[in-house]
Amino acid sequence: MKQRVVILLIAMLTATVATSQEIVTGTVIDAQTGEGIPFVSAAYKDAGVMVSGSNNGRFVIEKRNGATLTLSAVGYKENTIKIDAATPMTVRIELKPTTQHLKGVTIKSKRNKYSRKDNPAVELMRRVIAAKKRTALENHPYYRYNKYRKLTLAFNDVHDDDTTITFFKKHPWLLDQVETSPYTGKRVLPVSVDETVTQHIYRKEPRSEKDIIIGETSTGVNELFQTGDILTVAMKDVFTDVDIYDDEIRLLQYPFTSPIGDGAISFYRYYIVDTVKVERDSCFHIEFLPNNQQDFGFRGELYVIKDSTLHVKQCILTLPKKSDVNFVDNLRIEQKYTQLDNGEWVLSSDDMIVEMVFAKFLYKVLVTRATRLSEYDFTEQPTNLFRGKARERKDANAQMRDEEFWSLHRGVELTKSESSMDNFLKNIENIKGFKYIIFCLRALVENYVETTDPSLVDIGPVNTMISQNFIDGLRMRASAQTTANLNPHWFLSGYYAYGFDSRKHYYKGELTYSLNKKEYLPREFPKRTLTLTSTYDVCSPSDKFIHTDKDNVFTSFKWSEVDKMMFYNRQQIQFEYEQEWGLKTAVTLKTEGNEACGNLHFVTLADEAPVDYADNMPITEQLHNGKIRTTELSFQLRIAPGETYINTKQRRIPMNLDTPVFTVGHTMGINGFLGGEYTYNYTELKIYKRFWMPHNWGKIDVYLKGGIQWDRVPFPLLIVPAANLSYIIEDESFNLINNMEFLNDRFASLDASWDLNGKIFNRIPLLKKLKWREYIGVKCLWGTLTDKNNPTLERNAGSSYLMYFPTGTYVMDKNKPYVELIAGIHNIFKLLHVQYVYRVNYQELPTARKHGIRLMMRVTF
Repeated sequence: MKQRVVILLIAMLTATVATSQEIVTGTVIDAQTGEGIPFVSAAYKDAGVMVSGSNNGRFVIEKRNGATLTLSAVGYKENTIKIDAATPMTVRIELKPTTQHLKGVTIKSKRNKYSRKDNPAVELMRRVIAAKKRTALENHPYYRYNKYRKLTLAFNDVHDDDTTITFFKKHPWLLDQVETSPYTGKRVLPVSVDETVTQHIYRKEPRSEKDIIIGETSTGVNELFQTGDILTVAMKDVFTDVDIYDDEIRLLQYPFTSPIGDGAISFYRYYIVDTVKVERDSCFHIEFLPNNQQDFGFRGELYVIKDSTLHVKQCILTLPKKSDVNFVDNLRIEQKYTQLDNGEWVLSSDDMIVEMVFAKFLYKVLVTRATRLSEYDFTEQPTNLFRGKARERKDANAQMRDEEFWSLHRGVELTKSESSMDNFLKNIENIKGFKYIIFCLRALVENYVETTDPSLVDIGPVNTMISQNFIDGLRMRASAQTTANLNPHWFLSGYYAYGFDSRKHYYKGELTYSLNKKEYLPREFPKRTLTLTSTYDVCSPSDKFIHTDKDNVFTSFKWSEVDKMMFYNRQQIQFEYEQEWGLKTAVTLKTEGNEACGNLHFVTLADEAPVDYADNMPITEQLHNGKIRTTELSFQLRIAPGETYINTKQRRIPMNLDTPVFTVGHTMGINGFLGGEYTYNYTELKIYKRFWMPHNWGKIDVYLKGGIQWDRVPFPLLIVPAANLSYIIEDESFNLINNMEFLNDRFASLDASWDLNGKIFNRIPLLKKLKWREYIGVKCLWGTLTDKNNPTLERNAGSSYLMYFPTGTYVMDKNKPYVELIAGIHNIFKLLHVQYVYRVNYQELPTARKHGIRLMMRVTF
């Protein structure tokens, strides 16, 4: 969601732009039939400027007097016209077909009822799919190629109106930034450009595949935000490379079924249009579209070589007009394959053009990704290139390449506006009052307030300044953190808070040393840090299961009163080390004192049983309910190969959730060390996996967890269920378990959710217009409490070690797992996700809530 907020806010910031460039509007027609030729290319070849026409042959391009405009289309001879001052603004050009019909090809009409049985198009596509393995580059022992990628973000379809005239008179430099897009022919305002040069290497035995980034540069609006990689990383993840030879194509963070994937025959409808000559090669021209055009699939054209390889020569992918994809007004992918001297067919050109609309009152956004692949090599590669487990690594000098490097490797030249991006940003920053606008934007987007430029210290998170809880009532908090602009290795952060009802002062101070140099914050991947923390605060046992800050004002409102709380005084030292390939190691030494408060008591069975406080009893009389102290050493391993992150000032957000995640940890309590009073051992295992269902049936996310408390311990050291007591949806937590409702020393849990991605709603006439998407889930908790830790058993009566359970805490039946069901609708107004949650069992307990409504803001494509 962050990356889209950035785009929307920058759109509002610079939404008044215009241009005075002249344009040529043309229509290209078939010389024989007089019909418009779809997807024609219009190009000034000498200037490297090109646009693609529409499906009816219409194109728009900048007028360049003295230049030669070349018109071309698959199956037609090129035609050229000289552009000069006398050239009219509207032109009509004819192209003569070069189509040569080949014998033995059946042309099937789209208007006939579609059937896969005895369909020559289907039979041809079965052969194309079967031929993939024969032509795969992975059949070679080695191969290598270089890849250049340019990713540009621009405001799209910029137009003149009365509101912009005065603005342009004051800021004429904006005219220099507006240009005609070589892809759409529309006037655009580029605001960011990202270039990457990568060397891809492959080895068959032992199998290894790596991307080595040898050049990287990024300029644009992302520089206005200190954590600018929000935009850069998100765009690379959303508009990733496309390989139609994969069974599934990951795009817009969804898997699209490839038109030549293993499951394509049942997902798409195919039609043989004709057989044509494409650059001297005889090709089958095939059109295809999804069975249901609201599914996440492509509509497009394939040109397949008419020989034994049946390799794709060229393809055009678009989204069906009725597609259920959010925000995308138009998407077009054009790919071309080239035959090498050794006979191999390889991808050489890959262009993606995406026109997006976030809201009618905002400018449209154009994202273009131009990729060129070259220098294919099938000779043996040096062994040292394959060392290490990381799939991607970056050359140490990748971000310090000079212009000579980019001139050599740049596969697609920068436009005039892309080349002048730095000057454009400087002009924006010099606009009167801009610094106040960007100050507010940064606070809203990043949840932090910067104090200098560049910022040495950030104040925030803003959403934790005011909150409330049972003990403190109204609570005020001031937080801050230093940045790498002050020191790239040493970082300080912390907060001071005050509770008005409890009249208590709280604090947290954290000192971090990063072994590797950071760009802004110590949590940036890979994280290699040593952190010392000291905290005094109040919390509920369930707070640790909330992924956001416990003082977040939006999660401080609960569906049940959380009156069992405790003060904690914690000192901790932690070492975290992440490998680029996805292994994280964490070692933590912590000593902590806990004092029960509210309706929580730490009272042993040898003492008198506690009595609940009345609701009207003053808070100051509820602050001394017993203490415990623990010292523990913990060790954790986490493996998440291929996981990528967006770094924000508050946390880092995983982007690629398709990879499995395995976590194992062990915590050992040490009696007698640093005041620790207990010996215990706790082991926990977590597994996460996302499963994409075939044929666009959405995705299933599965979380499996299990843990064992091996020793005899009082209840504060037992296993507390991951209870979410706020109305905001939180992953990996239970919606209707109360605070400390169950305590176990053995547990296993399942959290499975299925986002059907509108598969059912899209087939219901009235609902499909709303673009709602279905969501169902189930959460299960199995738990047990062994006799040695059960204070309700007679055998443990009078124990000076075990403690009385709090009121409202129960022992689970090991033969009856707790279950809750979820039914939800998301993509409401493309923004809101609402869930109905239902508690299946344990409804007889006084603490039970049978059902409820939970919601969150969730923006997806």
